[in-house]
Amino acid sequence: MNNTGFVYIVGAGPGDPELMTVKAVRVLKSCDVVVYDRLVSDDILEMVPAGATRIFAGKAARNHHMPQDEINDLLVNLAQSGHTVVRLKGGDPFIFGRGSEEATRLAENDVPFEIVPGITASAGCGAYAGIPLTHRGLSTGVRFVTGHCRDGQHLDLNWKSLADPNTTLVIYMGLINVQKISDELVKAGLPATTPAAGIEKGTTADQRTIITTLGELPQCVDRAKLRAPSLLIIGRVVDLADILTWRNPAEQCDQEAHG
Repeated sequence: MNNTGFVYIVGAGPGDPELMTVKAVRVLKSCDVVVYDRLVSDDILEMVPAGATRIFAGKAARNHHMPQDEINDLLVNLAQSGHTVVRLKGGDPFIFGRGSEEATRLAENDVPFEIVPGITASAGCGAYAGIPLTHRGLSTGVRFVTGHCRDGQHLDLNWKSLADPNTTLVIYMGLINVQKISDELVKAGLPATTPAAGIEKGTTADQRTIITTLGELPQCVDRAKLRAPSLLIIGRVVDLADILTWRNPAEQCDQEAHG
C-alpha cells in the first residue's frame, strides 16, 4: 500500500462538546488536517491543534458548500498526500451522516480509515429535552427517519409502517417537510392527538423544545419559528417531558390540543 496517511471519520455528537467521546477528542488532537461540517460547534473546533489545517465542508438542506463527491475525493487526496485527517461530523457519522459513503470511497482507493462513533442527535436531543426514546408501556421501539430528500424528489416513505402508536419516530431534517409528515402519518392512521416535539439546537445552551401534537406540529413549528438544526420526535414518550425535563423548559405550543 502506497498510502502513508490515515482518515478518522469522527462523530462529534449533537452539539454539547462534553458529549464527545474520549477517543474522538484524542484523535482530533492528533490530526494535522480536519475537514468539518456546519454542525460542528466553535467549542469543539477549539480542540483542533493550533497548527492543523481546517477545511470547511458544511452542508445545509438545499445548500451544499461542498458537494459530497468532492468531499469524498478530498479525503482520498489528503490521505494519499500523507496527512492524518479527521473528518469531523455532527452526531454519529453512520446515522444520516453519509459517513458510510465517505468510508466506501476511502476503501475503494485503499486508504486506511477508522470510524469513531458519536452520540447521535436523537439520543442526545431526546435526553436533554427529557424525552426517552423508549419507555415501558409507552414505546416498544424507535425508528430513525430522514425527513429530507434529494433535490427534485418527493419524500416517499412507508407511512403505513411508520404510523405505529407503539413506536417512537425520530425525524432528522424534517422541518422542510413537516406539513407532509404530519398529514401522511395522520392519513396512515396515527392519531392527530399523538404527542410530538420539535427540538432546535439540541444539547447546546440555545436549545429550544416545543411540545404539541402531531396534528398541530406544522403550525407550532411555524409559530415558534424553529430553525435548523432541529429534530422532530413523535410518540407517546413525548408526554414524559413534562416530568423529565431537566434543562431548558419546553414550550407548550398548544395547550388545548395537547391536553
